[in-house]
Amino acid sequence: MGEDNAIRIDGLTVRYRGRPAVDGLSFDVPTGSVFGLLGENGAGKSTTIKALLGLVAPNAGRLEVLGLDPSQKGEEVRRKVGYVPETPTLYEWMTPTEIGWFASGFRPDAPGGPEGTQGRYADLIKGFDLPTDRKIKALSKGMRAKVGLALALSPDPSLLILDEPTSGLDLLVRREFLESMVDLAGSGRTVLLSSHQVAEVERIASHVALVHKGKLILAEPLDELKARTFRVSLTFDGPTRPASLPLGPDWHLIDADDASRQSCWLIHAADRESLKALRDLPGVTGLEVETPGLEEIYIAYMRRRVPATGTPSLAAVLA
Repeated sequence: MGEDNAIRIDGLTVRYRGRPAVDGLSFDVPTGSVFGLLGENGAGKSTTIKALLGLVAPNAGRLEVLGLDPSQKGEEVRRKVGYVPETPTLYEWMTPTEIGWFASGFRPDAPGGPEGTQGRYADLIKGFDLPTDRKIKALSKGMRAKVGLALALSPDPSLLILDEPTSGLDLLVRREFLESMVDLAGSGRTVLLSSHQVAEVERIASHVALVHKGKLILAEPLDELKARTFRVSLTFDGPTRPASLPLGPDWHLIDADDASRQSCWLIHAADRESLKALRDLPGVTGLEVETPGLEEIYIAYMRRRVPATGTPSLAAVLA
């Protein structure tokens, strides 16, 4: 793996009881990026993260995390990575202060050693407004999530892996936490964020990957994805649709929503200018081209509706 990638995933396949939870997944996470991993429940996001941490053995494929193979050096990977699961497992009989002191001993290689880790942890729980002397079992779900975040951030890791990290956090703390991820990336650290909160990912991510039923749909810089994805609204003079479309090698239809005289399509194209050819199609009386947000793009890829037409040639062109 090159120095430009904190994570490399090449053909990852993980099966449970013979069924693939992750099926041939491949993408790279650039160093210094905030990388959003998006997909529905059961898409394979958590399984992918577990494989990256050496907690699940792949059936096929190759992984590298900070230059290490987690299937061979999982313990070393876990020492180098800050990880926050959706539901952190914490020693409930400890207080937040006690668990911070306890955890710091497992990261002697962190900047400043255990003392440095404890100092950063103390600052984090103070910033999260956590009670330092209350048992963890008496904390709310949101407070427990904050303890997990503080434990992951306190060793000052170069790579942070987060699985639904803002679950249970109030709006203000969630916003502050997400903004801190951008600051981490700005200092050269890398954040892999798995979330179903698409709007949150769009606000902070530099790169995104969409997965569906264990397979990769796309992985690219967010700016490029949004710059090449368009919502095209077409108005027709009647219910008949053209038999074919002027699609080129850089075009593909993502989703279609058709009515009797109007169509709204999401199209991935080379640029906005190339879409003007649609105005010259027979029967077209109006054309509007807009840039959708990430949530609309995500939903479109999940739906994958085909145009409402009985014309085989059109269906073949758009396949």
